[in-house]
Amino acid sequence: MSNRINIEQVIDDSKLGRRQILILALCGMCLIMDGFDVQAMGYVAPALIRDWGIAKEMLSPVFAAGLFGMLVGSLAFSALADRIGRRPVLIAATGFFSLCMLITALASSIPQLIALRFAAGLGLGCIMPNAMALTGEYSPRRIRVSVMMTVSCCYTVGAVVGGLVTAALLSSFGWRSVFIVGGLIPLIIGIVMWLRLPESIQFLVFKKGDHVQIRKNLAQVAPDLHVSSDAQFMLHEVAKAPGVPFVALFKDGRAVVTMLLWLVNFANLLDMYFLSNWLPTVMREAGYSTQIAVFAGTTLWIGGLIGTLTMGRLIDRMGFIPVLAVSFLIAIVSTALIGNPIVVTSVGVILLTIFLSGFAIVGGQPGLNALAATYYPTHLRSTGIGWSLGVGRVGSVIGPALGGYLMHLQWSQSQLFIAAAVPALISLCGIVLIRFSAGPVMSAHEAGDVRMSH
Repeated sequence: MSNRINIEQVIDDSKLGRRQILILALCGMCLIMDGFDVQAMGYVAPALIRDWGIAKEMLSPVFAAGLFGMLVGSLAFSALADRIGRRPVLIAATGFFSLCMLITALASSIPQLIALRFAAGLGLGCIMPNAMALTGEYSPRRIRVSVMMTVSCCYTVGAVVGGLVTAALLSSFGWRSVFIVGGLIPLIIGIVMWLRLPESIQFLVFKKGDHVQIRKNLAQVAPDLHVSSDAQFMLHEVAKAPGVPFVALFKDGRAVVTMLLWLVNFANLLDMYFLSNWLPTVMREAGYSTQIAVFAGTTLWIGGLIGTLTMGRLIDRMGFIPVLAVSFLIAIVSTALIGNPIVVTSVGVILLTIFLSGFAIVGGQPGLNALAATYYPTHLRSTGIGWSLGVGRVGSVIGPALGGYLMHLQWSQSQLFIAAAVPALISLCGIVLIRFSAGPVMSAHEAGDVRMSH
């Protein structure tokens, strides 16, 4: 047997064994709490407004602070993970945001909430890029997109669970209890990750890491593979280009796709956080009970969960472009209808339109994350995902602030949601332009070949 072992080929030929499933489960649990904690403020907003006796517009900077923190965390620490590893950054980020959540339960003023949500956002911004990178690097290529989207939908599961837990806790324990639960659980998950989560094999090889550790991790993925003590490990990628990782996102023909990925992420995340942060409050002001208002926000994420699971399989079969294009087309129509006077007269109909918007907008976001993860090579993967999400999170900061401003101008519900359909139109245009700029990268089955050509 040759002493040269292609790590990617070994992973691509492997089945999802117990070790890989453990890795995916840990990343998934981390994303569940990520989704829970990111949405926590939106869910407790109606109760907090009533408890503190404040105007709803006063929470706009609180929403924005958390999302701005995620933006900074994504941009600042994704490149760090491409230098020191996915594992240490993921574990440190999880521990940090869990502590911030616990302290948030003690907040007594808007300025304190702003500071604490920004700090929590710094940690939360590191979770998705590194969880997605680690998931993709331990998944066989034939099912990589499905696996990444399935794991990433745990974020949506967390948002759904957050709504259900919030509805259960608010009446008996108050809004502070939501942050206590949202802080304790990820703290436990972080400890388990520290004990059991391995580093990416591809990353270790690319960084010329400890051969003993590489052999140990590889044996857990492919137990039947004989790895001699003098084995040489290789990757089917070009050598890392010198310089700053961020700059490399624009080299070797990647510039146009990088910019378009940023645009689509910006528009889609603007829509997602516009809806997720203000839907409960808008529903409450429309005359529905607090429980129905919270359930409306939860319905958005239930739609996203089902959308993610559905689109993952479709993308593996049909490619990114046709699936995401149809998704954003659905988003345009359903979002514009949420505030329609005919729709809002029926709880069932309005929940259906919210569900479809979640299916398309929330469900489409993991597809965009998977697209970035398959497009960029190992030495740029966390940076590529992080910057796509980071720039996109500029939209997530603007979305809640824009919603608060439009409500301050006394825009009607119909006008609010017609405006929210515009970013979905931008997403549709951007994803179609990516097709003409990147060609075969849009096929999940060809994504690996395109990635290696860089």
